[in-house]
Amino acid sequence: MDTPVRVILITDGDKVARRAMEYAASRLSLRCISASAGNPTPLSGAELVELIKQAAYDPVLVMVDDKGNPGQGPGETALAYICMHAEIQVLGAIAVASNTRRARGTPVDISVTRDGRVIQAPVDKDGLPDYGRMLLQGDTVDVLRDLHVPVVVGIGDPGKMDGADCLDHGCEVTTKAIMEILSRTLGQVPELYERGGSNATHP
Repeated sequence: MDTPVRVILITDGDKVARRAMEYAASRLSLRCISASAGNPTPLSGAELVELIKQAAYDPVLVMVDDKGNPGQGPGETALAYICMHAEIQVLGAIAVASNTRRARGTPVDISVTRDGRVIQAPVDKDGLPDYGRMLLQGDTVDVLRDLHVPVVVGIGDPGKMDGADCLDHGCEVTTKAIMEILSRTLGQVPELYERGGSNATHP
């Protein structure tokens, strides 16, 4: 069997999150499956795996989103499928906080706050520490509790957080969350480009 494709999963897929992931991917010379973006996720787990396998190189960023579905929606179903696929190696997941209160939530190994601090606690949608909770609350994160994802990093709303993660600021929070996963699983991170490297999105 070929070497598994290395993947980082992001539990958000709206237009702003997509732009943030694409920008972070270009800064780190990673691939981003732009077709995985959508609110909710427009593709099945099997379709996403086929796109991941077509990527020119890895690691690959993949977005999954439930659009607030209180049960296991399309995003979580796709996430679980990818995690259990023999040809995929999930390096980690970025668990995105939201205002939903219908979800169970998920533990996180660390979180990156809107000001770039790494903390041992969840954050809220605005990227502020949520020390009063044990679990990060989000609408596409519950399934992470039942999967063996090596590193789960919590962040606020990608590309937003009152401007702290916008493109003009280099999507610093999203980029740092990805770098934390790469550092903790691979022991290294790619060179960071201030204005992005080559076009790292696919397809």
